[in-house]
Amino acid sequence: MKFTLSWLKEHLDTDEPLEKLADKLTMIGLEVESIEDKAKALAPFSIARVISAEQHPNADRLRVCMVDTGDGGAPVQVVCGAPNARAGLVSVFSPPGTFIPGKNITLGVGTIRGVESRGMLCSAAELQISEDHDGIMELPADAPIGKGYAEWAGLGDPVLEINLTPNRQDCTGVHGIARDLSAADMGKLIDPGIKPIRGEFPCPVKVTVEDATLCPGFALRLVRGVKNGPSPEWLQKRLTSIGLRPINALVDITNFMTYDRARPLHVFDARKVTGNLTVRRAKDGESLLALDGRTYTLDPSICVIADEHGIESLAGIMGGETSGCDENTTDVLIESALWNEINIAQTGRKLGINSDARYRFERGVDPAFMVPGLELATKLVMELCGGTPSETFVVGKAFGDDRIIDFPLSEVKRLAGIEVPLVEARRILGHLGFMVAGSGPMVKIAVPSWRTDVHSKADIVEEVVRIVGVDKVPMTPFERGDEARKPVLTTIQNRTRRAKRALAARGMVEAVTWSFISKPHAELFGGGQAELALANPIASDMSDMRPSLLPGLVAAAQANANRGYQDVALFEVGQVFKGDRAENQFVAAAGVRDGFASSKGMGRHWSGSAQTDALDAKADAFAVLAAAGAPMQALQIVPGGASWLHPGRSGTIQIGPQNVLGYFGELHPRALEALGADGPLTAFEVILDRIPDAKKKPTRAKPLLELSAFQPVSRDFAFIVDRTVKAGDIVRSAQGADKKLITDVTVFDVYEGKGIDPAKKSVAIAVTIQPREKTLTDQEIDAVAAKIVAEVTKKTGGTLRG
Repeated sequence: MKFTLSWLKEHLDTDEPLEKLADKLTMIGLEVESIEDKAKALAPFSIARVISAEQHPNADRLRVCMVDTGDGGAPVQVVCGAPNARAGLVSVFSPPGTFIPGKNITLGVGTIRGVESRGMLCSAAELQISEDHDGIMELPADAPIGKGYAEWAGLGDPVLEINLTPNRQDCTGVHGIARDLSAADMGKLIDPGIKPIRGEFPCPVKVTVEDATLCPGFALRLVRGVKNGPSPEWLQKRLTSIGLRPINALVDITNFMTYDRARPLHVFDARKVTGNLTVRRAKDGESLLALDGRTYTLDPSICVIADEHGIESLAGIMGGETSGCDENTTDVLIESALWNEINIAQTGRKLGINSDARYRFERGVDPAFMVPGLELATKLVMELCGGTPSETFVVGKAFGDDRIIDFPLSEVKRLAGIEVPLVEARRILGHLGFMVAGSGPMVKIAVPSWRTDVHSKADIVEEVVRIVGVDKVPMTPFERGDEARKPVLTTIQNRTRRAKRALAARGMVEAVTWSFISKPHAELFGGGQAELALANPIASDMSDMRPSLLPGLVAAAQANANRGYQDVALFEVGQVFKGDRAENQFVAAAGVRDGFASSKGMGRHWSGSAQTDALDAKADAFAVLAAAGAPMQALQIVPGGASWLHPGRSGTIQIGPQNVLGYFGELHPRALEALGADGPLTAFEVILDRIPDAKKKPTRAKPLLELSAFQPVSRDFAFIVDRTVKAGDIVRSAQGADKKLITDVTVFDVYEGKGIDPAKKSVAIAVTIQPREKTLTDQEIDAVAAKIVAEVTKKTGGTLRG
């Protein structure tokens, strides 16, 4: 929301300096984002006259100008390329050392095609006061030479821009901002009231509202015999100062009302309207050529204003080109209405229109100002364009619902910790437009119609506290008690943090992707159910909640590859959605590796390449699970993964068939094609919510985590087993032979070929035996080895290889 200081002072009688007003705005919740003071920025620019303009000796399109800067010194030589540079022209001059805002450069003494130039004659675009860059500025011949241009042009009016929270629609107009500052003792609100304009004849155009939920209220008035032309200078300056382009008086009045009183209006050329108006839903296939020059195709979810000919306006968002007002308009219909906030937001998002009217209506305008806003607009039209007004035609409600809140004065102390006397609270609320009745500990407060966000006692406390000052709220320590502190982070929050650290430590880069993906991509990864489709997606390729993190990561990896960064390793930890219920929403960790982004870290190298493979994805998945606290000794690896993985180059990680933790492997070529990505890509995804919680009570195995004083013993075993036997089964069998002494079992070799039955394979494991109480004898070690052979033989049917 932009406005100038002089504009604010039309609504607020104040002598406070700009800096103090800006600080107070931020303190009361209307955060000042920027202050643009053109007078300060343009101080070095002065008015000058071109004495002569001769052809440049070495360039056809350049002129060498001698410029009188008015400082009493000798003329200054300036090389200028503007087509309108000529002798006698009065323009704007900038000396060396001046910062040129439109070009973002600091001017210096230069030599252009062999001729020295000691300054610059400027265009309006270079001063950022308009978009005109066709030539240097042309000022009146009587403009004072040597005077500062900003001072002469009246640009000494600072422009403030504030950032509004969505609930403060009342401050989308300068009047509402002045009201808040008045409550904060920054001045006195100027509010003379609005007198009704007496109509001279009945309004000949009637309005029918087919659905009152879309349009609770509608007011219309005809003004005949207007003369529409350029706006007066004061109105044009108001609009240009905040970046709006003046069009004509009628349109400029509606824009002024939007920013001055937070009341969007629309004007129709009455001669272009056929018959009466109807507020209705659009029909399938209908379209509208809007004022922005674009044609929009509509559907029944969109509310429109139509006449007997067709649609004339997108309700509350933008008018139509065919019924717009121009210099030929003599009869004008002025519309002031109330619109359904949700419908306005949905329509604006669906059509991609961000207008000033939409910005205000989707937040909710003051319902009680619908008719007074029309009266004020009529007054401005008659003052600037003349004409004779009709009576006002009103449909629906012209006011909001009454809201009375029973408010105990002790509530401010209870919620905010500060004492505010009734007199001060009454003053603050009164200046904000609230009415306070009663003088005891309990008072009744009537909420003004423009504060549609105030509904409860806590809202009243917030209003009082923000005006008194949040800096007045005392710092109060929490009662900590004598009990031990409970963990601040939940289990899943801890797992999320540890997973991110583990993957970052493996050289992967964190990515944050959209939670929405296209329906085909969702279906590819097991989603796409109707309950996961968005009712109002922001784009067609973001229609469904994601069932997996991988589509977004693959898209990010491909985007990097398209820009020449092919060897990337990306990961993300975030929510995935398997259904619309809470129990079907999980926190997952996923990652992709592309090209030579192997976890081995070699990359492209003369000694060999480290192209990523399924084992990299497995190592990434295991790193996440280990960091997140998964019971690693209980994990099982099953060949083959999800349908989007290559069947022969993937695996499933589970703790028994009923608890699948995730998948890893190389993405299936069919999946890559559907995602529009180049292969090969390896990926993994694990569900952190499915990791079983660690046992809270210590077990007998807990001492195994302690360092032993005795030397560990390592023994190797090779077993001949059927090809269908999984290496993981052999490892678990060996671990189970003596859980107290055996601390680690790893596979170090798998052999199939000569010397082995074709239906068999040899799997070699290394077993670490860790004594705890004493050094083991050879006989005791042999006994453990015998147990290992017996257990593996029993569980897998294997035999010890000779």
